[in-house]
Amino acid sequence: MKFSVAREVLLRPLSMMAGVVGRRHTLPILSHIRIDATAEGLILTGLDLEVELIWRVGMQQLDVPGSITVPAKKLSDICRSLSDGAIIEFAVEDQRAVVRSGRSRFVLATLPSSEFPSIQLSQIRHQVGLPQNQLLNLIRRNDFAMARQDVRYYLNGMYFELQTGRLRAVATDGHRLSLADAQVQTAEVEKTSMIVPAKAINDLAKLLDDVEEPVQLIFGEQHFQVNTPHSTFISKQIEGRYPDYERVIPQGGDKLVLCDRLQLRQMLSRIGILANEKFLGIRLLLSVNTLTVVANNPEQEEAEESMTVQYQGESLEMGFNVGYLIDVMDNIGEQVEQVQLVLSDPASSALIQAAGGGAAIYVVMPMRL
Repeated sequence: MKFSVAREVLLRPLSMMAGVVGRRHTLPILSHIRIDATAEGLILTGLDLEVELIWRVGMQQLDVPGSITVPAKKLSDICRSLSDGAIIEFAVEDQRAVVRSGRSRFVLATLPSSEFPSIQLSQIRHQVGLPQNQLLNLIRRNDFAMARQDVRYYLNGMYFELQTGRLRAVATDGHRLSLADAQVQTAEVEKTSMIVPAKAINDLAKLLDDVEEPVQLIFGEQHFQVNTPHSTFISKQIEGRYPDYERVIPQGGDKLVLCDRLQLRQMLSRIGILANEKFLGIRLLLSVNTLTVVANNPEQEEAEESMTVQYQGESLEMGFNVGYLIDVMDNIGEQVEQVQLVLSDPASSALIQAAGGGAAIYVVMPMRL
């Protein structure tokens, strides 16, 4: 096996592979990536038994086709350390990978590609195309609300739901919920859903670009797949029943607050400095056209600030985790200038979205303070 390739061509794929591939594995080959040099181009594959990423790139020259696996992080670090515009010559000699560039020479351990595993693809239920930036926005608006190590394993991921003309993403950790929709072109389909693990969501977000270029989203029986023009991303699904998220969305809130998103975000950040470090609780006090936020802590310290809002209802006092509210302000979308909060009473969740409605909805449970 022998080929040469431009450093810049490998930089991003190898960086992505190093992120997908785990650091601690009982199987040594899972810390490797597979390299296939073919007449059609170079194919790089990395996986951790839950997520698999396949990336296709062009080569400068192919002398001898072949297939081998090499340590992912080491090859990525070597590529990153080389100078801009470098040409990398890669060859397999005596079961070792020899990487040359200019006056540099590196010899890496290898393992046979025949031992490299892959995620088995299941039967395809549905597939839909949409722009990369739409899928990326769905992820960005929801990923903060996913649980990470919850015993309710079905919460440790993002729930995708496909209906005719609409793709919905939902995430919740039991204390807050986020939901965002994207319009898609589909034939009439019956509702299909799946739960994608949090690690796969994080890896996919790094893979996608904020461009109009289309990607193909595949709902399999046991797998989730995203095809871009240069890569194939495959993830296992989380088996389990996702909670009925629609029941969590509060209905009939009679207190509507309109306020500037950035101003509220900055006020919450300032007041949160003196919130209880363990519970991060703050109090929201509503009166006509005024929102006051108050925080205190066991050290008897206190912070208070008010801002002008549009509100004409009765006075109301509610407690919230300030971090949850800040997360909503940060992820609802930079283009959103005003947000609306729909409230009902101190024991009911707050419904937050862009003023006038929008494709994203956030629900935050109250706290007792």
